[in-house]
This record gives sequence, structure tokens and C-alpha cells, in this order.
Amino acid sequence: MKMISRSLIAALALAGAAMSPALAASGHTDNPPAQKWSFSGPFGTFDRAQLQRGFKVYKEVCAACHSMKLLSFRNLSEPGGPGFTEGQVKTLAAEYKVKDGPNESGDMFERPGRPADRFPAPFANDEAAKAANNGAVPPDFSVIAKARTYSRGFPMWLFDIFTQYQEQGPDYITAILIGYEEAPKGVTVEPGLNYNKYFPGNKIAMANPLIALFDDNGKAQDPGFYTDGTPVTREQVARDVSAFLMWAAEPHMEARKQTGAKVMIWLTILAMLLYFSKKKIWARLEGGH
Repeated sequence: MKMISRSLIAALALAGAAMSPALAASGHTDNPPAQKWSFSGPFGTFDRAQLQRGFKVYKEVCAACHSMKLLSFRNLSEPGGPGFTEGQVKTLAAEYKVKDGPNESGDMFERPGRPADRFPAPFANDEAAKAANNGAVPPDFSVIAKARTYSRGFPMWLFDIFTQYQEQGPDYITAILIGYEEAPKGVTVEPGLNYNKYFPGNKIAMANPLIALFDDNGKAQDPGFYTDGTPVTREQVARDVSAFLMWAAEPHMEARKQTGAKVMIWLTILAMLLYFSKKKIWARLEGGH
């Protein structure tokens, strides 16, 4: 038994090491710190105020480069979302220009957006995106919070299985946004790249997107950026937009969790009924003998 236990521990350790090749290869990349989220766990829910703040950050900072093509304006007012009213969504959608057509003359034209429209992309095509971003196409933000992750290493990944920890994506995005800093001595950052202590390899093509909101000392350029009175800090802004992107990736998460809870309750009741039915039936058979 001791040999089996030692072999199992060794196998798990090797598996944990194999799950983090990117971090091991970089050598100096810090592991993103785990954040506390209102939507974590089997019964977690989104913070509506945080989602609205996160959308503001996306709209005014991120949307200039990153699309969100799988999300429609109307999703912002649907149950489980940021909680915007239908009137607010109509007003918001009308601020965008959406290509439509063809018209009676066979030409494409632009019109104000409608709630049913998808969020329009900031660039006409990938080539235009590359030309504006040093040859790189900014990734779409529709499912970025589910597509980006990192390995927490052994034994944390083993505990995550039992705690249902699934917030690596928002943790990673938050870390990247606050991870920009001056490169350490001896580290050369090539032109067009930026040093980020949480990005694998530490060199990222995307410039600090929050630079427009904060000065070199980390002080907010506009302390009233948030209209609800929430302090404007790098960490707060990073967490807010990460939470919004998590919702964008899974807008029906709350409904899924509610359905899962109902199913688990039903299965528990069913198991109890089956157990007592079995006892009653076998009690009769044993009594007959």
C-alpha cells in the first residue's frame, strides 16, 4: 500500500508539472494571484454594478481594438446580465453604426444600431487590424474569459477539481492588466513589445490598455470615471472589466447554476426514495422467508 501511495503521489506531481509547460519555460513569469469573485462556486451570481462598470471600461478602453462579435446589444438587458433597461440598450445601440444592405440600388449602407444587432467590429477586416496593431490581430473578446487560463500547479489543480474553481480566466485577465511594469535589469524588451510579469515569457505585444485612465504614478486621470462612487484604481478597473468579460463569455451562467442546483436536489430526493423503496421491498421478501 505504501508503494502504491508513493507511486500515486509521484504520478500526480509529474502530471502537475506537465500541465504548466508555458510557465516552466518562461522561468520568471509570476503566477496570476487568485481573486475573489461573486460568481465563483456552484451558487455564485454576478454583481450587476460590477458588470455595468466593466462594460463601461470595455466600451471606452477595449472596444477600440477588440471586437465582441458573439454578443448582441439586447443581451445587456436580458436576465442574468448587467441589468440595463431596454431603453438604455436602444440608446446605446443607436450610438453605433452598423453596415446593412443591400438597399434597392444594390448598395451596402450604414444605419444606427438596433438592440438585435451584434456589437460591430472595430476593424473592417484582419488586414486592417494588423495594420493598426503592429501586425497583430487583437483577439475577439466574446469568449476570452473562457479561452484564457493558466496552470495553478500541483497540488492546487487537484484541489480545484473538488472546489469547482473555474475562474482562471478572469484571474488571468486581471493579472495581465495590472502586470505591466518596467523590465528588470538585464532583460531586453524588443521594439513593439512590453514587459508584463504575468504574461508567459513576460513580453507582450499589447501596450498597457489602462494607460489612458491612469498617470505614471497610477493615479486616476478622471476620479469620476465611475458614476456610482466606486474608487478608480488599476485593480478595481481590471477586476470590473474581467467580470464583464466573464459574463460575456457565459451570459446564461446564473441560469445554468440554478438548473444544476434543481437537478441535484431532485437527484437527492430520487436517491432517498429509491433507498427507502428498496428497504421496504426487501423487508417483505426477507419476512416471507
